[in-house]
Amino acid sequence: MKVVYMGTPDFAVGPLKSLIESGHEVKLVVSQPDKKNSRRGNKVIYSPVKQCALDNEIEVFQPNRVSDDESYEYIKSLNPDVIVVCAYGQIVKLNILNLAKFGCINIHASLLPHLRGAAPIHRAIINGDKVTGVTTMQMNEGLDTGDMLLKEEIEIGDDMTVGELHDRMEAVGSKLIVETLDKLEKGEITPVKQDDSKSTYASKITKEDCHIDFSENVKDIYNKIRGLNPFPLSYVNLDEKNIKIYESIIKNELSNEKCGTILSYNKKDKALFVAAKDGIIGIKELKMQGKKKMDAASFYNGNRDIIGKVFN
Repeated sequence: MKVVYMGTPDFAVGPLKSLIESGHEVKLVVSQPDKKNSRRGNKVIYSPVKQCALDNEIEVFQPNRVSDDESYEYIKSLNPDVIVVCAYGQIVKLNILNLAKFGCINIHASLLPHLRGAAPIHRAIINGDKVTGVTTMQMNEGLDTGDMLLKEEIEIGDDMTVGELHDRMEAVGSKLIVETLDKLEKGEITPVKQDDSKSTYASKITKEDCHIDFSENVKDIYNKIRGLNPFPLSYVNLDEKNIKIYESIIKNELSNEKCGTILSYNKKDKALFVAAKDGIIGIKELKMQGKKKMDAASFYNGNRDIIGKVFN
């Protein structure tokens, strides 16, 4: 097939590489406009998908609005058989959705109709789900509401982080999109409508979502920490400083102290014990504002006076 590929972040790189290697002809890669990094002297930063396309000598198109008339006419001039969309970052309107013979195929990081929306990988872990997966779907004008094509399940381990799940999802999506195009071309896929009554929503992760509230259950806190590691990371505040948390463990022991109280440093578990609603959270890896990431032992050795203080 002649393919136009739309994607922007790391998650969309693997599927693009798979399509390039599969024998399908990627005619054009559409990615979000370049951004400037203010921390690096306003240096222009290419998206991971753009860089991948350039490395493979594929033309890159970066419109401010992919569905405007000029963009539509340009993509139409390439006469694509299919448009593949993966974490592109813009709303794709009906003119583009109906442009190609096989329409627009989206790679979505959940088992639809569960976890439609912007952050399905994070939300699956934060919610404590045991199984997730990847769905390829025929896009329509709704938010991840189109007919499903192929699915593959992924088990979520009890200690899996969102970074690990992201990489597993990328690998599965890379395989699934090639299989989807091959079967579509041969007429071997029957689209399946989603059951809207079973849909759930994975809203975008906000700063408020990242704050740890120790008055919650220990399992919910633990899931939030791993569901935000390595990005954007959960955090607490102490003495008006922000502390990001990477890794934690659960101790099924009760404390009479106020939730959020730093109880002790435990040498055996190599963790900083903190009181929560129904148990104790052991923080194993963290980063204080202005410092490098460190293990709990290093943090405690440099801050011996923290025992008895309260994270907020």
